[in-house]
Amino acid sequence: MSLQDLASLKCEVCVPGTPHIDPGRADQLHEQIDPAWTLEEARIRRRFKFGDFREALAFANKIGDLAEAEGHHPDLGVGWGYVRVTLTTHAAGGLTENDFILAAKIDLL
Repeated sequence: MSLQDLASLKCEVCVPGTPHIDPGRADQLHEQIDPAWTLEEARIRRRFKFGDFREALAFANKIGDLAEAEGHHPDLGVGWGYVRVTLTTHAAGGLTENDFILAAKIDLL
């Protein structure tokens, strides 16, 4: 599966008790997104750099619009020249394919 293939998928609705993916599957999906994403035990993270606060905020707003459309919401940190994105599926208590789908879509913004 490529980045484009992953980005073409739609996030599925998760409810409390949704199972998280196993570490092997997380490793496979991590290979499909930009290597700037770090894979941690129960989340993936990436920091994006920008020339100023306005650019960072505009990018964060694009992520917000995307997250609303997908029904899957990252944790965002915005400051002068950067946006930090953390993805995890709280309802699953860890990573699901939704996290990697949204990461792929963010990579294409």
